[in-house]
Amino acid sequence: VVSASHSILGARSSSSARVDDEGQRALIAAATDAGVGHFVYLSALGASPSHPVDFWRTKERIERHLEASTLCSTIIRPSAFMEMHAYELIGKAVMKGKRVVLFGPGNNPRNFVAAADVATLVVRALEDERLRGKGSTIEIGGPENLTSREVVATFERVAGTKAKVTHVPLPVLRAFSQLLTPVHQGVSRILKATRVAETTDQRFDSAPLLARFPMTLTRLEDWARSQVVGS
Repeated sequence: VVSASHSILGARSSSSARVDDEGQRALIAAATDAGVGHFVYLSALGASPSHPVDFWRTKERIERHLEASTLCSTIIRPSAFMEMHAYELIGKAVMKGKRVVLFGPGNNPRNFVAAADVATLVVRALEDERLRGKGSTIEIGGPENLTSREVVATFERVAGTKAKVTHVPLPVLRAFSQLLTPVHQGVSRILKATRVAETTDQRFDSAPLLARFPMTLTRLEDWARSQVVGS
């Protein structure tokens, strides 16, 4: 079983509590009952019981729950997926000539990883029996740590255009996050996670990963150019 589902933006019947906590526990129980030989769980880089955003705390709880089960397992912790956090939230507007909205000054380095690179590692975990077992946790990120401003510049180079950028002050972001909590926890969670991403260390050193698993990690600009060619 490879479990990559999550609901960080979900609400009501698709809330994070229902999907990321109850749902994952139910899946682990079903896999145990079915005698599954290997369970691969996609967690999140930075998952910990003290993380300021509940999504990452939930990920850590499921990691512990999986390790406490009788299943042979592998936990993979990816950094922010570039398809969503670099492209959908920033680069897409640049490519379409629309105004880009950045939260905060956009000067905090972050790590972005390509979904295909994570998939490569998942396949490796499925094929290599040495990566199975309790406590087998692998962290993966991309080869670069880029600020939001650098992400904008990357897509500007690819698109051959100059983007119009608007900055939303972090105090405003925090206020909206608090106001939206009773209305839509998913949106509130995303805004809070964005503020955390702009104010805490989000860098990743890929050297230990590459020393253990030699592979070519995708640069954001290379990924963006492949999307332009593909479209």
